[in-house]
Amino acid sequence: MVKKSTKNAAHHVPAQNPTLIDVARIAGVSPITVSRALNRPELVSTAAQEKVFAAVRATGYVPNMLAGGLATNKSRLIAIFVPTIANSIFADTVQALMDSLTAEGYQTLLGLTGYSSEREEQLLDAILGRRPDGIVLAGTLHTDESREKLCKAGIPVVEIWDLSASPIDMQIGFSHEQVGIDVAVHLFRQGYRRFSLLSLDDARGLRRGRSVIAELSALGVHDVPIEIMPAPATLLTGREGLARILAQGRSPEVIVCSSDTIAEGVLAEAASRGIRVPQELAVMGFGDLSSAAQVFPALSTVRVDGARIGLLVAQALLVRFSGKSPDPAPVRIDTGFSIIDRATTKLL
Repeated sequence: MVKKSTKNAAHHVPAQNPTLIDVARIAGVSPITVSRALNRPELVSTAAQEKVFAAVRATGYVPNMLAGGLATNKSRLIAIFVPTIANSIFADTVQALMDSLTAEGYQTLLGLTGYSSEREEQLLDAILGRRPDGIVLAGTLHTDESREKLCKAGIPVVEIWDLSASPIDMQIGFSHEQVGIDVAVHLFRQGYRRFSLLSLDDARGLRRGRSVIAELSALGVHDVPIEIMPAPATLLTGREGLARILAQGRSPEVIVCSSDTIAEGVLAEAASRGIRVPQELAVMGFGDLSSAAQVFPALSTVRVDGARIGLLVAQALLVRFSGKSPDPAPVRIDTGFSIIDRATTKLL
């Protein structure tokens, strides 16, 4: 039996949990130089940076962000909570926000609330123990416990995609009630009088729907039924929603949907039944997903500039983190929205 030499074996086995000291030894620089190269590269020469990054790759070293944060009382972690990422209208916002924060050296953690305030509260309990530098929440409806914890946490909080009269801290979004008013007036002026609403069981979507109903009532249109479907929004949700509306003997001229995804499902179901859009049934969505302009007929919808919201949120957080103002001015930005007329609401 021949024994295999183990003379150089240790050289090929990476150290477990390599430390900053290991990186410094391999790079041939001081530990402080390694720390600066990773956290403040502008203070380190290009040659030193290259040595450190090569040593990081060689050791597989992962900086301990929490340990580093203990010295500065900063974790450089931002938590972002949204209802869903399935066919999500929040995608542009999250992408722009994460890109902007990452460029400034912050890490992001994404949590999904599933349209549930109780689930949001559970996520907050889990994340607050990690000492995030900031929290971003989609919407303004939270449990009393969540509001109390966030107010006591002493960290920046941004509520997005909504506005309310009682913000926790900062708000960047738009009025869902105003969306409902404008959609109702817009379609009424186009000549529609028989309306049906199809909404996800989501607080914001229902607020828009109720606002549509209230405004139509003020315009003299009183019989406006609303069909409420369980989350999440899918094409099947839209198809089943239209089937329910028709099964009730309704013959609406226009269906206002709480999301583009549901509206696209309505279009699919209408096509399967030989219902002509918009001649026999007009359809209005919400969100202006990238698919909205590509379906046939092209979907009329409400456009929200999600990417701009993400950038504004990142800017607001970074200004707050800079600490330049001991008494930061309140941030409440109405980003607005626009109604996009395409083929599904143009009477031909």
